[in-house]
Amino acid sequence: MAKKEVVFYRGLGRRKSSTARVILKPGKGSFIINKREAKDYLMSDLLIKDALQPLEITETQNSWDITVNASGGGLSGQAGAIRLGIARALLQASKDYRPNLKKTGMLTRDARAKERKKYGLRKARRARQFSKR
Repeated sequence: MAKKEVVFYRGLGRRKSSTARVILKPGKGSFIINKREAKDYLMSDLLIKDALQPLEITETQNSWDITVNASGGGLSGQAGAIRLGIARALLQASKDYRPNLKKTGMLTRDARAKERKKYGLRKARRARQFSKR
């Protein structure tokens, strides 16, 4: 008896202080984030649309089951991390997707993150209010 080989592709995405580990399996289009439905987890159609952009670009919306383990940051950062993770996993699935994903900027890690707080200041750059009297 030959074992049925399960094919899946992994992608790691990061954005701000969020990390998303994405697993793509051939399927009917289910989208699970941290063992919850994506609509229940992200709570915003805009964030879900943002996270699924790579599938839209490659025209493979309902051909992959997506399982995500996301941590850190807020929902917006996690959605961006999921987007990068999905794009990287799609690249493993087929190199033919690369030109379209690259052209639309899906493979670029957004390096913008919160600047660290400096000593003597209230925030990264915000100083205390000056009082003349």
